[in-house]
Amino acid sequence: QVQLVESGGGSVQPGGSLRLSCADFGQTYGTMSMGWFRQAPGKEREGVAGIFTGGSSTFYADSVRGRFTISQDSAKKTIYLQMNSLQPEDTAMYYCAATPSLTAFAGDGNHIPLSSWGQGSQVTVSS
Repeated sequence: QVQLVESGGGSVQPGGSLRLSCADFGQTYGTMSMGWFRQAPGKEREGVAGIFTGGSSTFYADSVRGRFTISQDSAKKTIYLQMNSLQPEDTAMYYCAATPSLTAFAGDGNHIPLSSWGQGSQVTVSS
């Protein structure tokens, strides 16, 4: 069972940084991949970054590679998304999700059941 609780997000000026956290209070940490999708108003949901919680494999969307870093603290069953050099186009609701496959973060996450999602964190980048 997956129970994801997100924290972080907020508002920042272009070029600024934010960090998102996602804790798994369920029993699946170490066996699944976790990461974030985002959805901006009027746009489809897209995968941002993912990490295999049983190892070190990661995935990044081309749009964030080099600016965002996903990491994990296994003892806390928590993943983090450090977002640097934020731009207005990064403005979106960011949703943490857990899924068996890391490659899921290359898509839109539509196949991930509702029970495997966090509550969402708003990220706003504006001057």
